[in-house]
Amino acid sequence: MHGNEYREGEVVPAVTDIEFGLDTFGGVTQDAAGDPVPHPQVIRDIVDEVVLADRVGLDFFGVGEHHRPDFAVSSPEMVLAAIASRTERIRLGSAVTVLSSDDPVRVFERFSTLDAVSNGRAEIVAGRGSFIESFPLFGFDLRQYEELFEERLDLLSQLLKEEPVTWQGSTRAALTDQRVFPTTAAGIPTWVGVGGSPDSVVRTARYNFGLFLAIIGGPAARFAPYIDLFDRAQDQFGVERRPVAVHSPGLVAETDQKARALTHDGWLAMRTRMGQERGWGPPAVGDFEREIEGGALYIGSPETVARKIAATLKTLSIDRFDLKYDQSKVGHDTMMRSIELYGEKVVPMVKDMIA
Repeated sequence: MHGNEYREGEVVPAVTDIEFGLDTFGGVTQDAAGDPVPHPQVIRDIVDEVVLADRVGLDFFGVGEHHRPDFAVSSPEMVLAAIASRTERIRLGSAVTVLSSDDPVRVFERFSTLDAVSNGRAEIVAGRGSFIESFPLFGFDLRQYEELFEERLDLLSQLLKEEPVTWQGSTRAALTDQRVFPTTAAGIPTWVGVGGSPDSVVRTARYNFGLFLAIIGGPAARFAPYIDLFDRAQDQFGVERRPVAVHSPGLVAETDQKARALTHDGWLAMRTRMGQERGWGPPAVGDFEREIEGGALYIGSPETVARKIAATLKTLSIDRFDLKYDQSKVGHDTMMRSIELYGEKVVPMVKDMIA
C-alpha cells in the first residue's frame, strides 16, 4: 500500500504519504561529568523529548522495552501514557513490545487504555526483542522461543478484532467466547518488528500486520527483497496491504564532525559490549565510518542525514522512516538538539529532495 510511484527502476515516494518518526530504547544517558543519569530522570527526559518531537511536527514516537540496568524503560505503555497527557498530535507506540514474554490480553488492555487517554494515537509494535532477560524474569522457557511468539501473535491478532475470542494454545490458558476491554474507537494499528528473517516477514503478512524493519547494520538496499517478499506474501494470503516502516540509528548535529565526535565513543563501546554478549567479533577499525557512509548509521549534519534518508526512501518502498535517536554516551541536551534539527531541518529537506 506504500503509496509510491516507480520511475526508471527507482522508488519515488509520494511526499505526502511518508511519515517521519523517532524511536528510543530508553538507554541510560550521561550527565556533564560523564556519570550515568539515574533511571527516573532518564524517563522524565524521554517525556520532554517527545513533547519536543510533537512540537516540531514529527509523526510517530516509539519507546522500547528492556529489563536490564543500561535501559530505563521496562513499561513503555506507562511512559507513553504520561507522554499522551503532554502532547496533542504525535502517534505513540512501542519499539518493541516483547510479546514472547508478555500476555496478549494484557497487551491489548494496556494499549487500548493508552489509545483512550491519547485520543486514538496508540500503536503496537510487537516483537521478540533484542535481549532475553525478560524470559527468566517472567518465568518463560527459552526453549519455547518460537512457540511463545507464534502463539501470542496469533492470539493478539484475534483480540485486536475486538470481538468475542475463542482460542487455545499450549503456552497460556484457553479463552472461550471472551471479550476484552476497554474497547477502542477505531482499532489499534499494529506492526511486527523484524530484523531480517524471511520467515518473520511472511508471518507478519499472514497475520496482516504492518512490517517494521530494524536496519541496524549494512546498506538499506539489502532489505528491498524483504519488502518485495512482504508485498508478494500479502497478495498470496489475500489480505489488505499493510504499511512498511524502517528504523535505523542516528544523530543530527550542526556539522558532520560534531555528530561523529558525539557518537563515536558510545557506538564503539556499545558495539563492543553487544559483541561480547552475543559472540560477535570486535568492531574493526573504520567500521563506524563505513556504517555512516554506506551503512545503517544516520549520523551527521542536517544536510548529510537528509541526503541519506532521501536515498533510502528512493531505494525502499516504505511508508515511515524512524530515527533511533538515543545513542550511548550521548546526553539529554544533545538528543534534544538532534530532535529539533531532525524535525525542523532534516524532514523538510528530505521532502524537498524526494518531491
